[in-house]
Amino acid sequence: MRLDAATFLLQWSTGGLAFLWFTLRSKEISAGYSKLLRATFGVLALLGVVAGFYFDRVIIREIAGLVLAGVAFATFAKRDSRADLLVAGVGAVGLIGSVVASSGSMVDLVRVLVGAAFLGAITDLMLLGHWYLVQPGMTRKLLNDLTNAVLFIWPLEVVAMILPTGMISVLNKTIDDGWNGILGYFWLGCAVLTGLLVFFTRAALKERSYSAVMAATGLSYLAILTAFGTDLVARAILAA
Repeated sequence: MRLDAATFLLQWSTGGLAFLWFTLRSKEISAGYSKLLRATFGVLALLGVVAGFYFDRVIIREIAGLVLAGVAFATFAKRDSRADLLVAGVGAVGLIGSVVASSGSMVDLVRVLVGAAFLGAITDLMLLGHWYLVQPGMTRKLLNDLTNAVLFIWPLEVVAMILPTGMISVLNKTIDDGWNGILGYFWLGCAVLTGLLVFFTRAALKERSYSAVMAATGLSYLAILTAFGTDLVARAILAA
C-alpha cells in the first residue's frame, strides 16, 4: 500500500477552498469563518508542497500548491470569495498535472477530482457545523446547502472508487489488499456509513431546536472520519 501525500493534501485544500466559495457566495456568514478555512487549507497546501519536494516532485503540482497557499494567506481577511474559486481552479490544474505525471489514466483523474470535491465538502461541512456554535444566530440554509452537496458528491465518490480496476476487485479478492480482504470490507463499511451519517445530519437539521444543530455537528464529525476512510483506504490499496 502507498499513498501520494502531496497529491492528497492538494486535493484536500483545493476542495476545501472550492466549497468555501460555495458557502461564502451568499454573504451570510462572518469573516471569521473564511479566516479559519483559508488558514487551514493554506497550511495544508504548503504541507503538500513540502511532501512533494521531499518524496516525489511534480513541478506543476507544487507550483499550484504554492499559488493556492499564497492566495489563501493574501486574502485571509477579505470577504470576497472569488479568489477562493480561482485558486481552487489552479489547484485542479495541479491535480491534473499530478495524474498526467504518474499514470495518465482517465479513471485516476476522475478519482482525484471527485475525491477533491468529496474531501473538501465533508471537511467544510464539519467546520461549518462547528461555526454555528460560534455564531448561533445564523440561518441553517448554509448548513443545509452544504449537507445536500455532500449527499450529491458521496455516490460519485463511491462510483469513482469502483470503476475498473477498483474496489470491486478488492472485495472479490482479485486484488490483494495485504490484509486478507479486511481492508476491502473496511472501505465498504466506511462508504456506507458516510452516506448514512450525512443523511442523518440532514434529518437532524429539520428539527427546530438549537440542540439539533449540535447533533448535526456531532454527526458530521463522525462522517468526516468515515469519509476519509472511503477515499484514503481505496486510493492506498489501488495505488499499490
